[in-house]
Amino acid sequence: MVPASVTAMPDADVAGPSGHRREIARLAVPAFLALIAEPLFLLADSAIIGHLGTVPLAGLGIASAALVTAAGVFVFLAYGTTSVVARHLGAGDQRSAVAAGIDGLWLAVGLGAVVAVLTAVFAEPICALFGSSPDALAQATTYLRVSAAGLPGMLVVLAVTGVLRGLQDTRTPLVASGVGFGANIVLNLVFVYGFGWGIAGSAWGTVIAQTGMATGLVVVLLGAARRLEARLRPHPGRILGAARTGIPLLVRTIALRATMLVTTWVAASLGDVPLAAHQVALTIWSFLAFALDALAIAGQALTGKALGAGDRAAVRDTLAIMVRWGVVGGLVVGLVLAAVHQLVPALFTSDPQVREALGAALVVVGLGQALSGYVFVLDGVLIGAGDGRWLAWASVAGFVAYLPFILWVRHAGSSGSAVRDVVALWLAFTAFMAIRGALLWWRSRQDAWLVIGTGRA
Repeated sequence: MVPASVTAMPDADVAGPSGHRREIARLAVPAFLALIAEPLFLLADSAIIGHLGTVPLAGLGIASAALVTAAGVFVFLAYGTTSVVARHLGAGDQRSAVAAGIDGLWLAVGLGAVVAVLTAVFAEPICALFGSSPDALAQATTYLRVSAAGLPGMLVVLAVTGVLRGLQDTRTPLVASGVGFGANIVLNLVFVYGFGWGIAGSAWGTVIAQTGMATGLVVVLLGAARRLEARLRPHPGRILGAARTGIPLLVRTIALRATMLVTTWVAASLGDVPLAAHQVALTIWSFLAFALDALAIAGQALTGKALGAGDRAAVRDTLAIMVRWGVVGGLVVGLVLAAVHQLVPALFTSDPQVREALGAALVVVGLGQALSGYVFVLDGVLIGAGDGRWLAWASVAGFVAYLPFILWVRHAGSSGSAVRDVVALWLAFTAFMAIRGALLWWRSRQDAWLVIGTGRA
């Protein structure tokens, strides 16, 4: 399959609010379905491992936090590439758009290999940083060491998905994610229960699924490059250039991941039951975040394309529409989650204490989703505009402002009630999202990020 956007310009240049709404929906709906596949990997792992016991689930909480961080800090491979590719597409230069994507692919391959080796070698000391019980540490180390083999595939998926989004194609990543998620479920069930491999079986299933997704997406991108006669060979200078442009987004992502890691670190200090409940709550939050982030993905692609074409008005129009959709969408999914908060925990664990704590946490998670929808839309639009430097400093500032809230939870220590402990964790995290939302609102009111042309702000 070759993305349609590399053979013909999309029909997205329809003027007026209705045209912008159609274009947002055309990109956001497939992006939504593709984005939720990634947290579904973790949800599936959590459900399968959760029924092995509380200790394996707590171990998964630590390992998944480390693994998602190892891959997630390089999300600029997707976000930065989307902006660059979309700007070239908006300027009418499809060959340069795809060539920029190839640079990102080579960068992903190199980074993936290095990170995989380091993660596998240092799996135990990485997991030990969270301060969990010895039994949970052993489970976490096993999962992380095996899962490290899938990191190159994860980074390649990020890079190629970013290229395709920049080309206004969100359908191909949807197909890859759907196939990958289906394979992940089957492999995990076979390896964990059929072969009796325990938590290692879940890790191997995810490795194979991620690597298969990466292979399929690379085949698609190479086909598009050949059609446009774009260069395929690696060029050290251009790859280093791609790395330099991604540094601000790398700083942004590290600050956001640090927020998640500190929260998990505090959860681990409260005991295995709060940690297990927090692991599932965080996975569900991530699932909802990816779902709401579909509008942010559309915002990245459309903002980059519009600025590449010199159309600032289109950016403002689409921003207003997406903010409304993000807040309303977050409100709806949040209310649904709050309504079923007593039913969901049984899907992940049979431990009554973990179920009770998780149910309480999900109420807080649900009530914060409207705010999350607002934050994700603004973040996506600014990424699409190439406003990476400001996003980097704002993310660091948000993390620093969050520390007093989460460190107070740790200082207060275990209250003797897992419910109160986990609710305190999630109230602190909601405060972080409010800080982040205020900073993004302030930036969106300015015009400095609306830089036109194929260059980045």
